[in-house]
This record gives sequence, structure tokens and C-alpha cells, in this order.
Amino acid sequence: MDTGNAPRILMVDDNHEIREVVNILLTGEGYQVDEAADGRKALEKIRENIYDLVILDVMMPGMNGYQTCMDIRKSKNTPILFLSAKSQVEDKTLGFSSGGDDYLPKPFSYQELLSRVKALIRRYQVYKGKEEAQEKEGEMEEAKRQKQIEEEKAIVLPRLKIYENQEKVLLDGKEIELTDIEFAILCLLGKHRGQIFSVQHLYESIWEEEYYYGASNTVMVHIRNLRGKIEEDPHNPKIIKNIWGKGYRCG
Repeated sequence: MDTGNAPRILMVDDNHEIREVVNILLTGEGYQVDEAADGRKALEKIRENIYDLVILDVMMPGMNGYQTCMDIRKSKNTPILFLSAKSQVEDKTLGFSSGGDDYLPKPFSYQELLSRVKALIRRYQVYKGKEEAQEKEGEMEEAKRQKQIEEEKAIVLPRLKIYENQEKVLLDGKEIELTDIEFAILCLLGKHRGQIFSVQHLYESIWEEEYYYGASNTVMVHIRNLRGKIEEDPHNPKIIKNIWGKGYRCG
């Protein structure tokens, strides 16, 4: 099977059997899969290669999954899917707080893993997958793109300017880094300023999945992380506000 242009995934787990099973499953679906047995080896591979997804175990010797994730987030916005036998709410909260995009408790079904992998890669390609094509454009196309950027109207919020097509956010005139999900939440709320979005509406719009019990915690953690990057006082937010009993809105 030719996987030359297939999405590339890094599987990180100290259990050889789990790595092997996941590798077989994903390569059978047409993905390219690399493996790493611990966090340090994973960071080395990430420095040397470009990945569309990192599947990361939590309990590993040396650097655990949360520490590895935080190190990855210092330089990469690659989607990160945690796999872990730890399935309490606080474990998932810690995973999202360290920069993870999704959390799948062990044991899991192969179909559930595949659906999470496909959803994460699809979102990543929507927000980040244009870069390679843009790099191959000629000087005339690049100049045209730059002109379009300059002429495009931004989504304007207090202290913020959001350039949706360029996936760029300026806070007080300086560009800030957001994860794909944080960016998607900010764009959705910003484009509909004043409209209240329920937690279920946000989850189904951003994650493109049916709402389930526990998804509210996922939304809450990502909004908390987003507020930490854009609010002057995250504990007294002025940009993304809670509407008690109803949901969230901008402004």
C-alpha cells in the first residue's frame, strides 16, 4: 500500500504490545505510523519529523505523558490524543490542561480509536494543512495571498483581532499561539458576538461529534485554557463570558 501522502502519526507508549496493535490498526487504514517507547524518544522524533497526530500514553517511565505533552506544546500545535488507563475526571482535566486535544480511556474499541484519530486529523488539516500548499506557490501567488490578507476584515473583539483564513490572532497587536480547538472556539464565538452558545452546541460544532455525558468538562477546560491566553484576568473574563445556566458568549 502506498502511504507516501498519507497522514503521519507518532504512537508513544512504553508497552510494546500496545504500540504494535495500534500500529497494525492504523497502517491498515492507510496511515503512516512511527513509534516511540518513552517521552524523550518521542520529543526527538518530533524535532526530526512532521506529524499530523501524536497518540500519547500517560503512564510512562521517566517523562510521563503530561510532561511530554507540555514539552511538545512549547513548539508544536500537532493534535495530541491521550490513551490512558486513568479515566477519572481529574485525569482527563489534567490531560487537557497540559495541552491535549482528546482523551481516550483504556480499554478502548478499535472503532472508537479510529473515529477519534480521523476527527483530530481532519480538524488539523482544516486549520494547518494549507501550509505545505502555500509554500509551493509561486511569487505571484504569494503576493496575491498577502494582498488578500491585508484587505481582509478581521473579527474584532476587545483587545483581539482574529484573522480566520490566516489562522492568526492578535492580542493587543501581538500574535499569540492557540491550539486548533482554542482557535475554533474563539472564531465561533467571535463571529456570533452576543449570541449565547450552550455547551452542547459548542461541543457538537467544534468537535463535530454527538454530545455525550462528560463533554461539558472537555468544553470547560478548553475555554479555561483559552481565557488564560486572551483575558487580562481569567477569573473575571471580559471577552468570553459565562451566562449562568445557558452557556457562553463573546461580549
